[in-house]
Amino acid sequence: MKIVLLSGGSGKRLWPLSNEVRSKQFLKVVRDGDGRVESMLQRVHRQMQAAGLGDGVTVATGAAQVESIKGQLGEAVSIVVEPERRNTFPAIALSAAYLYFEKNCPMEETVVVLPVDPYVGEEYFQMLHKLDAAVQAGAADIILMGVAPTYPSEKYGYIIPQAGVDGQGLARNIPGNRGEGKEGIFPGTSRKIPNTVDDVDGTQEMAQIFPGTSREGRLVGNENSQILPVLEFREKPDMQTAGELILKGGLWNCGVFAFKLSYLMGIIKNTIPCACYADVLHQYGELEKTSFDYAVVEKAESVAVLPYHGEWKDLGTWNTLTEVMEEKPIGDVVVSEKCRNTHVINELSIPIVVMGAKDMIVAASPDGILVSDKEQSSYIKGYVENRDMRPMFEERSWGEYKVLDIAGGEDGTKSLTKRKKIREGEQIAYQVHQNRAEVLTVLSGKCIITVNDRAHEAFAGDTYSVPAGVKHGVFAVTDTEVLEVQVGKELIKDGTELIEGKEE
Repeated sequence: MKIVLLSGGSGKRLWPLSNEVRSKQFLKVVRDGDGRVESMLQRVHRQMQAAGLGDGVTVATGAAQVESIKGQLGEAVSIVVEPERRNTFPAIALSAAYLYFEKNCPMEETVVVLPVDPYVGEEYFQMLHKLDAAVQAGAADIILMGVAPTYPSEKYGYIIPQAGVDGQGLARNIPGNRGEGKEGIFPGTSRKIPNTVDDVDGTQEMAQIFPGTSREGRLVGNENSQILPVLEFREKPDMQTAGELILKGGLWNCGVFAFKLSYLMGIIKNTIPCACYADVLHQYGELEKTSFDYAVVEKAESVAVLPYHGEWKDLGTWNTLTEVMEEKPIGDVVVSEKCRNTHVINELSIPIVVMGAKDMIVAASPDGILVSDKEQSSYIKGYVENRDMRPMFEERSWGEYKVLDIAGGEDGTKSLTKRKKIREGEQIAYQVHQNRAEVLTVLSGKCIITVNDRAHEAFAGDTYSVPAGVKHGVFAVTDTEVLEVQVGKELIKDGTELIEGKEE
């Protein structure tokens, strides 16, 4: 079995900590079992290692996120880089081509695709082994994982399993539908359910119908979960319809797909002519810019779903992310005793004091400051998605940097000041900039600064001037901090040439 992790998105819903480069999966705001802070990407990767799945993982992402991924998972991680952002179908198709042409995976190999950032329990990854077994057994062309809902929601798509119900609550396949002829592959359990929410006592709250984290009479637990044929899909229904779908056994679509490599490679080869991975890369723009659900799943001859009843949370908004944050204040923060259900995250070097706030999120980073009611925080995307904002913080494979200042003179000359943290043993590429000069000041640590092929040992307080057109690089002997001031007419697209090493 091979795992493809989809890492994309612009991170607008968790602004200002997330941006085009630093999406939500990279934010270090959750803790592992030992209390160490980690990102969602690191958490998922750690959980897959524990489930024995770590060796078969490939991450699909855009070029802007490659350095962040390597910085958090290491240089050895397998990465597929999309030439451009085109939605999940092209990304998954490119990943499949990579596995086939570059990794020489057999056509019979099971491929499981999942988001890079689910907040889930360990049992979630054990369920992937069940998906693999179902794919190899030929249960369906595409097998999904569906999360058993704990409440009606308009945020998710719904998968409606197809099951007949007898008097004992045993599910059976309905003749003439997708599951026909696969008796024994699709056994499961169900119950008779009301046709609509109106059939339930209107005075009952959903919590009474679905007590705790499970609802009365839902499909059996993970240890006995069975593959069920899919009747239909419903995309983000209104609240009333969501309640009806849950009562009919509907499951949340959590974006997990499993299939044989041969199935998707057949679709790819029928779409674009390709004899190697380079062919797929070259024709990437020819692949339909749409979701995998629309392009593949809804067109498949047979689709099945594996119900999942364990821990699962979508941490796509501040409101949901704060539910799993163990520490309410992070950074230089003072929160008064009268604050209630308020989380404060401060990445700035100045203090934040919050007094008497209730149900609030306060987040500050070099990219901006957010002060919001938690419920309203889910609407932030509309306020920031059209703003042209340069990322002010970024993790790289060698460390991280923070932009401290951006300025411009009347003559068109610009300056940009970065504080760079370089990990011991890492280096910033040996490179040359044609349109800007740099001034490098060592703030802490010991490093080797190379200028025009001459290496210099540098310590805290040492400063080096690098004119435009001069080759230079930095190697960290110990953990090192460097203040970098860029000066020139063009600072972004300035004709940088990498001579050796990693991208700056």
